[in-house]
Amino acid sequence: MRAKAASGKTIFFVCIACFLAGTLFSGQMWTHPSNHENTLLPARRDCDHKRKLIEGRPGDVMEEVVKTHQAIKSLDKAVSTLEMELTAGRTRQTGGQHLRQQASNHSLQKAFVVIGINTAFSSKRRRDSIRETWLPKGNQVKELEKEKGIVTRFVIGHSTTPGGILDKAIDAEEAEHKDFLRLNHVEGYHELSTKTRLYFSTVISMWDADFYVKVDDDVHLNLGMLVSTLAKYRSRPRVYIGCMKSGPVLYQKGVKYHEAEHWKFGEEGNKYFRHATGQIYAISKDLATYISINWPILHRYANEDVSIGSWLLGLEVEHVDERSMCCGTPPDCDWKARTGNVCVASFDWSCSGICKSVERMRDIHKACGEGDGAVWNVDL
Repeated sequence: MRAKAASGKTIFFVCIACFLAGTLFSGQMWTHPSNHENTLLPARRDCDHKRKLIEGRPGDVMEEVVKTHQAIKSLDKAVSTLEMELTAGRTRQTGGQHLRQQASNHSLQKAFVVIGINTAFSSKRRRDSIRETWLPKGNQVKELEKEKGIVTRFVIGHSTTPGGILDKAIDAEEAEHKDFLRLNHVEGYHELSTKTRLYFSTVISMWDADFYVKVDDDVHLNLGMLVSTLAKYRSRPRVYIGCMKSGPVLYQKGVKYHEAEHWKFGEEGNKYFRHATGQIYAISKDLATYISINWPILHRYANEDVSIGSWLLGLEVEHVDERSMCCGTPPDCDWKARTGNVCVASFDWSCSGICKSVERMRDIHKACGEGDGAVWNVDL
């Protein structure tokens, strides 16, 4: 049977529907990019970013250089700090190289103060005058170390002929009194700066103390007053204690205390910077450690007190002008003792120590001494 033919109106509507469907499909195709285009878009953005980085590279490079330089400086400072700590540790471990004592004495010991009495081969009578007056006698030297942490030693090096008659005399004296600290140093008046530098390097390697003192063997000292005075500064870092002075720089050749490098201190007639007089002074542990670390490059001037003052001048150091450490001999220290102001140390400025100390030390001790039991009653 033959099918019925479609009417013209039906055909017209079918054609319109096909046209609309085609238009809709084509619009969706143009609206959504292909997968290939989606892949190209991130790459295009990445290229744009790199182009901007390249165009701004000069500023970026300089910024990176600055950051790198700062990092290098920080690393250099850290390395320097570690080197100082390592050197300090090595100094303590190898401190025995500077000594002529037995190895058993090289172990680090705790103490409050180490007092080094600077002496020479020709000064036996001076040493005996001190042993008979203000220095503890016999076994009391060791007892004072153990109970109070107060270490006292005569400090001396060796002669130009090690093992000679001078050294043997000191060996015999040490066997009798056991109160010497021997340095690997050739004795000589013009080598005091070197000796002082080595003294601090040595004692810091043997005793872990709060303070280290240097005193001459022609000075009268009250140990109890010294310890009480130092105790006041125990909590302060980097302390340099003594009678501060600023004497003239002696440029004339042939005079005592002539400064060969006077030109470094300016015009003729100038004065030294402020420093502690050399008869007696004290430094705290951190300053002694600084000297022990840097001793190979610490400059030595003609005078020992100027030398140590120069070593500490450029540091953050508290200079304490303690006038009780430079009283005059009687009647000065006698009058002060009677009024209750016992002196730490007494000497004659005119002699840079006690004039004729061997003959006068006993009388000065009797007039200006604090009493034999005073140091034992100090509360630390």
